[in-house]
Amino acid sequence: MFSGQQVLAARDLLVVQVAPLSGPQGVTGRAIGAGARLYFDHINASGGVNGTPIRFVSRDDGQNPETTVRLVRESLEREAPVAFVGSVGTNNVEALVRDGSLARSGTPLVGAVSGASSVTGKPSIFIVKAGYRAEIGRLFQQLGQIGQKRVGLVFQKDALGDDVLAGADAEAGKWGIELVARAGYERNSTKVEAAVEAMLKANPASIFLGATTLAAVEFVRQYRERGGFATIYGLSIIDSQVLLDKLGPDVARGFAFSVVVPPESKAVLPLVREYAKLKAQGRHPDLGARSMEGFIAAKALVTALRKGAASGPEAGKAVAAIRKLDLGGYSLDFSAADRTGSTYVDFAMLGRGGQIVQ
Repeated sequence: MFSGQQVLAARDLLVVQVAPLSGPQGVTGRAIGAGARLYFDHINASGGVNGTPIRFVSRDDGQNPETTVRLVRESLEREAPVAFVGSVGTNNVEALVRDGSLARSGTPLVGAVSGASSVTGKPSIFIVKAGYRAEIGRLFQQLGQIGQKRVGLVFQKDALGDDVLAGADAEAGKWGIELVARAGYERNSTKVEAAVEAMLKANPASIFLGATTLAAVEFVRQYRERGGFATIYGLSIIDSQVLLDKLGPDVARGFAFSVVVPPESKAVLPLVREYAKLKAQGRHPDLGARSMEGFIAAKALVTALRKGAASGPEAGKAVAAIRKLDLGGYSLDFSAADRTGSTYVDFAMLGRGGQIVQ
């Protein structure tokens, strides 16, 4: 699987992404990887990290946890990468935690794409955004304050959904929220028909989608086609640009979503301006709404590597030592073992003509 050329570059700093590049979650894996590559390419064009180039490789796990573990193990054994970036999925990251290879090697996974409490703060796992519980807490607070207290939950039937349900149960009572319906769909699929039926029957004022991107697209499509009019709020992992592209501005209008990394519309932030400038120069086809997360992960990792880290264990220690790191209006801090590196949560909505309204 690994060519001689891949194992060859001892002078390179090898960074590996193991993530879905195909299947329903491929859109997320490719977008995260494109964001990371955008920043790594910029660093290489500027002379590398302390004069050493970064070699970034993405490998497809199809969002199969066993494949994720196998590819990470093989990379650790054969290549000794300095870090992993942007693995996608709570079940996949949980599998890496259970396997223990990352923890034993000391090699960091930076920007793991999960906000579940089951993986937060685990050895070698670094999450660069707020957790799902923080998203749910802020959303339920907002819904309670505006009087939209009858809420339906749509969730993926896996560890992601378990965390969403646990968070919703924990937060509902605080804000007077009534969870009037819960409906799941099968992991790594877009089979949401039963969930659509359940929400139409319960008729909540708001629906929270603890779903992945393509499942969310299909839910919104079917629910609106059948006359559902509740306000739909999506978890931050849903790629709002993909949803807009696939549904069109009329059907997508009114879709609201959590924002846990700065959106491209927030050009007041230096981080966003830097990203926009590099994006305009690079024109990578897989860059999307989720790519900022990969960009942030890459930027944080490079900060750690600049401390002189040249191996997985050294990089792991350098990432863990990050405190109050300002990336340009967005800060990371890995000092607290019981939470993710950021607590930033905001909300946005797709408005007229697909414009993002905050």
